[in-house]
Amino acid sequence: MTTKKKNTIKYTLQLACTFGAILIALTISPLHAQESEVKVNHQGKDFNMLKHAWNAQWITHPSASTMDYGVFNFRKTFELSTAPESFIVHLSADNRYKLYVNGTFVGRGPAIGDIAHWRYETYDLAEYLQAGSNTVAVEVINFGEFRHAKQQTFQTAFILQGDKNNPVFIDTTKDSEWKVLKNEAYQTIPFVSDSVGGYYAAGPGDRVDGARYPWGWNSASYDDSHWQKPRLAMVEFAVGRGFLFGSTWYLVPRKIPFLTETETRFKKVAQANGITVPTKFLTGQEALTIPANTMATILLDHEIHTIGYPNLTVSQGKNATIKVTYAEALFYKSSHEFSAHGGWKKGPRNDLENQEIRGYYDIFQADGGEKRTYQPQAMRTFRYVALDITTGDEPLVIEDYHNLYVTYPFEEKATFNSDDPELNAIWDAAWLTLKNSSTDQFEDPYYEQLQYIGDTRIESLVSIFVSGDDRLMRKAIEQFDDSRMPNGLTQSRYPSYINQVIPTYSLLWIQMIHDYMIYRNDPAFIQNFLPGIKSVLGWFENKVDSTGMLANLEWWNFTDWSAGFQNGIPPGADDGHSANVSLQYALALQKSADIFELLGQDLQAQAYRSQAKAIIEATLENCYDQEKELIAERPEKDIFSQHTNVFAILTDAVPEQQQAALLDRLLTDEDLVQSTIYFRFYLTRAMQKAAGADRYPASLRPWKDMLDLGMTTFGETDVNPRSECHGWSASPCFDFIHTVAGIQSAAPGFQKVLIEPAFGHLNKIEVTFPHPNGDLSVNFSKSRKGTIKGTITLPAGVSGDFKYKDQTLTLKSGVNNL
Repeated sequence: MTTKKKNTIKYTLQLACTFGAILIALTISPLHAQESEVKVNHQGKDFNMLKHAWNAQWITHPSASTMDYGVFNFRKTFELSTAPESFIVHLSADNRYKLYVNGTFVGRGPAIGDIAHWRYETYDLAEYLQAGSNTVAVEVINFGEFRHAKQQTFQTAFILQGDKNNPVFIDTTKDSEWKVLKNEAYQTIPFVSDSVGGYYAAGPGDRVDGARYPWGWNSASYDDSHWQKPRLAMVEFAVGRGFLFGSTWYLVPRKIPFLTETETRFKKVAQANGITVPTKFLTGQEALTIPANTMATILLDHEIHTIGYPNLTVSQGKNATIKVTYAEALFYKSSHEFSAHGGWKKGPRNDLENQEIRGYYDIFQADGGEKRTYQPQAMRTFRYVALDITTGDEPLVIEDYHNLYVTYPFEEKATFNSDDPELNAIWDAAWLTLKNSSTDQFEDPYYEQLQYIGDTRIESLVSIFVSGDDRLMRKAIEQFDDSRMPNGLTQSRYPSYINQVIPTYSLLWIQMIHDYMIYRNDPAFIQNFLPGIKSVLGWFENKVDSTGMLANLEWWNFTDWSAGFQNGIPPGADDGHSANVSLQYALALQKSADIFELLGQDLQAQAYRSQAKAIIEATLENCYDQEKELIAERPEKDIFSQHTNVFAILTDAVPEQQQAALLDRLLTDEDLVQSTIYFRFYLTRAMQKAAGADRYPASLRPWKDMLDLGMTTFGETDVNPRSECHGWSASPCFDFIHTVAGIQSAAPGFQKVLIEPAFGHLNKIEVTFPHPNGDLSVNFSKSRKGTIKGTITLPAGVSGDFKYKDQTLTLKSGVNNL
């Protein structure tokens, strides 16, 4: 071999070794020195955070299973020479965490997400710190096999990273002095649908043995010398989305505000057996003592539906057990069978006769110590709570029991008043329905705690119309985009580790994006979802057969819980041709055309309008019944519904001049499959479009009936609802502004308005509405002759039109007198 060839081989080997060393370095180091930073805002203050790679590392318990149920306590003690002005930390955990500093509760999280978008939170701990010794303590729970359906997970782990300007280093790393203890006091109580009276996916209950609980573990004075050193979790290191190669959780900052926590109290003792409850117990001013060797039951009534984290504080009572059962309503004692979405049978909500509590529960066993406070590991939902108490040889003292009401911080900025007190009561209950369905996502709070597209579209509109806050809506739109599958469809609910597909909900996701376009001037945000819109519509396009209609659709094409729709599916969707779903597809094509047109993609917009036209023509050809002047559910023309003919109006499948007559037929023909409380939102859209909005106030009977039953929030269905609080039934808060007061967007971004009130039986309407440019208010009164007078006040930079019957007036910014 020549010298030249030897040198070439040697040089090649050197290059290979050098390249291999670089690869190894890349594998073990996130290259922090080269990392870009991203600006994060916390309580109005901006600071920088590494965009993709973290200095801190994920840590976990050294020997316990990281896949199974478990509660883990982490602690870090450190010294400060002086109390700092600022002490910023970023942290997250899998599944959930609670953060304490020197024994004081600071916050809980992370905001719900998926593995590819795992949220971290940012806190300034300065107000909790002091000169001298300090302890940061974090409780981490993995709910294990029976976790909430919304809870994605990789393994039990925790991460905390301090800002580079903090006076001391407290990051979780391999060599950091964090300590960990598995909290053996906890066991899980799994629940299945049969045990709670309907489909259930909201996680387990807690079984807590007070004798095994490390009381005071989160305080600075606690002795943690017997705790263990954590190990690194089985991941390469912590990274954010967009890092140059993969890891497990992709960390992204929380984009929504922290939830509010407010103390609320039970209003009355509904029943008490085996014990007399002191008058001032519920106010927290007097303790309740249960004698030794006693069995007692106390049924508490909060009087309104609520959510949160009830706090139970007890003293003494060694080995006493307290079973805490939570229910939205009571159930008839004889009704133990339930339907898929109806639940066990409920009576009047304020009537205790022949009714009993059933639901999920927690069990706490006292250790005999003083002032022991138990709080559930996850959110509970209830109006009624039962305490079943069994004491041993020592009396138990219940020092206090109250709720921490924890919700998304929506502010009720809109106001509605009319001369009909029932409508005012509906407004209040609908707003409470929305609040109790809003945490770090929109969700059904009792049975599922899942964010569904069908619910979320309506909840989003209610939230922005009443509060003006669009952050939870934006987060939902993004998460449904994140849920898209290889076939192009979104998942029906997300985040969730259980895959469920409702193709019609993918179409509603497109309508959510269109809603955002109409009410917010933010084309850059909308631009992100064009690929997703194309992918959803592409799936449906491939389902069009030679008839020109959608055929033999897969998955669950839910439209409404109406009698006549098996499992909520319109006839023909599964095994033939569905006019209903075909027109839903056409409507989504039309909305998509609006979106693409706004963003300058005119050719794509034209293509979508052409496809919509073709679908509508094929549906009319195959399903329109000349004699009934209605569109049937399928070509057999044997079943007719309000729903399909609502979509006929919304898509202009029926010419505009014929829509008022069609609306009259679908509102008066009782042989049609009728809309339930959910779909009445779309029925109202048809009323508005077909000049029938004055009929809306008279259509509120289902909401009035629920109030008459004593419900304080609105349910999933009109009759015997499984869920007492379902965000889609909060739609009156939207429609009282949009339909009754008639405040509508007349241009993308709400840059122009149309005010077209619909009085119905009302004579007075007063509304304040949080328009993006500022408050918009209307004050109308109607005379016996039907004439209108009042004022319309538009915020700066907003103009539009007032329309009533055949009259149209031009509106300008400021006060407009009618």
